[in-house]
Amino acid sequence: MPSSERFAALQSIQRRKPTAVEPTPALEKIWASDVFTLGKMKAALPKDAFKSIQRTIREGGKLDASVADVVAQAMKEWATSRGALYYAHVFYPLTNLTAEKHDGFIAPQSDGSAITEFTGKLLVQGEPDGSSFPNGGIRSTFEARGYTAWDVTSPAFLMPTPNGLTLCIPTVFVSWTGEALDKKTPLLRSNAAMNQQAQRLLKLLGNKEIAPVNSSCGAEQEYFLVDNAYLGLRPDLLLAGRTLFGAPPAKGQQFDDHYFGAIPERVQVFMQDVEHQLYRLGVPAKTRHNEVAPGQFEIAPVYEAANVATDHQQLIMTVLKSTAKKHGFTCLLHEKPFAGVNGSGKHVNWSIGSSSHGNLLDPGHTPHDNMQFLLFCGAVIRGVHKYGSLLRSVVATAGNDHRLGANEAPPAIISIYLGSQLEDVYNQIRDGELKGSASGGVMQLGVDTLPEFPKDPGDRNRTSPFAFTGNRFEFRAVGSGQSVAGPLVAMNTILADSLSWVADQLEARLGGGEPIESAAFAVLKQITQEHGAVIFGGDGYSSEWHEKAVRERGLENLRTSADALPVLRRPEVRDLFARHGVLSPVELESRYEVYAEQYVLAIEVEAKLSLRIARTQVYPAVTAYLGDLAGSLQEQEAIGLSPSRAIAQEIAGFAQQLLDKTAALEAALGSAPHGSEAHMAHCANTLLPLMGELRAAVDGLESLVDDNAWPLPTYQEMLFIR
Repeated sequence: MPSSERFAALQSIQRRKPTAVEPTPALEKIWASDVFTLGKMKAALPKDAFKSIQRTIREGGKLDASVADVVAQAMKEWATSRGALYYAHVFYPLTNLTAEKHDGFIAPQSDGSAITEFTGKLLVQGEPDGSSFPNGGIRSTFEARGYTAWDVTSPAFLMPTPNGLTLCIPTVFVSWTGEALDKKTPLLRSNAAMNQQAQRLLKLLGNKEIAPVNSSCGAEQEYFLVDNAYLGLRPDLLLAGRTLFGAPPAKGQQFDDHYFGAIPERVQVFMQDVEHQLYRLGVPAKTRHNEVAPGQFEIAPVYEAANVATDHQQLIMTVLKSTAKKHGFTCLLHEKPFAGVNGSGKHVNWSIGSSSHGNLLDPGHTPHDNMQFLLFCGAVIRGVHKYGSLLRSVVATAGNDHRLGANEAPPAIISIYLGSQLEDVYNQIRDGELKGSASGGVMQLGVDTLPEFPKDPGDRNRTSPFAFTGNRFEFRAVGSGQSVAGPLVAMNTILADSLSWVADQLEARLGGGEPIESAAFAVLKQITQEHGAVIFGGDGYSSEWHEKAVRERGLENLRTSADALPVLRRPEVRDLFARHGVLSPVELESRYEVYAEQYVLAIEVEAKLSLRIARTQVYPAVTAYLGDLAGSLQEQEAIGLSPSRAIAQEIAGFAQQLLDKTAALEAALGSAPHGSEAHMAHCANTLLPLMGELRAAVDGLESLVDDNAWPLPTYQEMLFIR
């Protein structure tokens, strides 16, 4: 029988039944019903106002200020007719979370009555506190002014609570001096920079009518569900989002029996509730399944324009967390909540395209004949090779450091996987003669009743951090708790830079009278010769690759965030973002300061939690049990028995290690050096190893102390009892 607190938690869990929810109506009835869509705008707005808004959304350009009042009135009438009394400017500060400033539609009148009011000025601009969010020194405490500004390209929506609805308006968030304090502003800038350079290249290739080029994103979200009855007994889960202690259970994921297995009933009811809410919000959730680790699951949406997809990704995380509570779960978005089993990522599937040209990263059936694709894909190859360390830095967090390089995640070395077909095509270009490309063929299964189907021309590589998967690239190193905006900003910007370089080279060659075909081939040949080192199709986990990548190919292996985040301070990275108008040097430095501080704070919170749990929960339970055990040994000896003291001595040894390691960890916490880079290095190289040593002592005790006396819910309970 476990300890009384654990026993009570286990009893409450075993008595739980799936939370009753209303059956989900037909998709057609609920889809985007809580979103102020273009269709709703068209019905509510005068024709000229609607065309103006539609033109801004689809073609870019400045918003016509004269239509703001008309849109605000229509938006308010739609929201209040549904029962909304408040509106909120929703923005995305540098916390990876969503922020909201709520204001009422109420406008008191002089006669004592009240009406609802919402003007174009209130729609377009809000004013939250600019110094109370992470800003990296851009705003001092006494400099509080900040602005939110309406992002017309991302639709407003209604967010329900049990007591009503709030109209949520996606916005950017900037300081009084104009610097971006959020995730959305740089994303919109990066997309504009990429569009400008993509259109340059498309025009050089002879295209006349070119619609705006946009990046797209489909982010696969992995997460864990733990019964919330455990939360009060696990301060580490409550405050750090991961377990700092926990001996591995006898059975983990080694049987591969959880992945794609039957979804537990209680979990499936939760998933269906999540999907119902997301469909009402216009979020195209497409896939749900068990992931590899016990207690781990995944949700994935259909691809959308990157800006909207980013907003929807934040909504997915919000809805997962809030709905989990309703169903008696806690949703863990930490990258590595449990040691010894797979962690959680957020694979970002990324491509670019336009309404006039479709997906520009679609190779077609004969990629060797598709010069447009080869140039755009070649630009990605060049960008990832030149700025691979930047891609590593934008996924650098304390949580993701535990995950990268493990069995479910790519290594910290950034390389590109193209697949055998495309790798062969680019090798032919490198060698100076493009002959053709292999086809996938047909899959024949040897059973007449089973269908034949086309086989892809290349396999997939789960160890690659940046893999081509048919018509897009999958950036697999992004952490599950991160906003996808940072990685998208980096990918869009490095692509813009490489497209600019490609266009410059083509313009120079075409200006000299060279035909477009030979000019394009020459540019591609230069890319493959100078940047082909980043292409790798083998095992990214192997020690041979790690050695070869660094020694022979010149790729960096930035193992920790302490190694990776200083990349943001490199002159070439600063110049990259400034050159394309995505982040000024001040804005980039502020992000470095924010992310460095977040890394340090995360590890120091975990270190303090480790000390507290070890000293106030584990050690008292261990000494009490050791006292009982010593008394039992004395009683046995008193009646003439000769019991073994081995277990008691082993427990006493681990208990002493616990005391020694807590003292060492406490001393290290108090001796942090000044300066962000030195402080991060102290966390990575001193605090984390000491926390690991303390964990080894505590986990050793868990495997020896009577289960009745152990105070913490175990991995076996948290991962398998739900």
